[in-house]
Amino acid sequence: MEKMNLLYEGKAKRVFSTNNEDEVIVSYKDDATAFNGLKKGSITGKGSINNQMTNYIFKQLESSGIPTHYIKELNSRETLVKKVDIIPLEVIIRNVAAGSFSKKLEIDEGTKLLQPTLEFSYKNDELGDPFINDYYALAIGIAKKEEIDRISELAFAVNEELIKIFDKAELKLIDFKIEFGCYKDTILLADEISPDTCRLWDKETNEKLDKDRFRRDLGNVEEAYMEVAKRLGIVD
Repeated sequence: MEKMNLLYEGKAKRVFSTNNEDEVIVSYKDDATAFNGLKKGSITGKGSINNQMTNYIFKQLESSGIPTHYIKELNSRETLVKKVDIIPLEVIIRNVAAGSFSKKLEIDEGTKLLQPTLEFSYKNDELGDPFINDYYALAIGIAKKEEIDRISELAFAVNEELIKIFDKAELKLIDFKIEFGCYKDTILLADEISPDTCRLWDKETNEKLDKDRFRRDLGNVEEAYMEVAKRLGIVD
């Protein structure tokens, strides 16, 4: 597979065309951002960990019947994936109160929710990825009702599987953000699942082992990412 032109560069990844128009190569960066890009930095080794962790998880989700864009890991930082048209919705599932949810509703961080919640944000950096609901999405034409229904169904299925995966690694899945795309009229899970996109706490101590260590200047950011990777068996 030949890597060709740079198609897109975002905050955490670059996407390259290949000699197959239906496939692209995703290359993960060590760059780190928070608060819609207002805080910037770098986390050594993050790109490699996030790439390998995403692929490890996507393969498990595929085996559970959840379709993803994953094709093949090329090296520690690059993966061949199906070229999808990303639906501009950030899909957030919450199991435990944390972050903006806690602030908005004045609920203590760490409060277990009575049921998982689903949120949508409009994927638009210039607007700060504002919170919307499905009626907004339909009204402005960024998704169709059948797409929203399918995305919601898949998001909750992803949550169930991720809870199992991380529980085996002695981690609590607090919340996570995922994205979906269309590939030949099929909706696929795309983007990534990593400490960049999930809140992960140690089951016993509630130590944060995710991007909040960067957001909140808690220190030991690289060590936290590596700890998650070790617990999942991705690295030694």
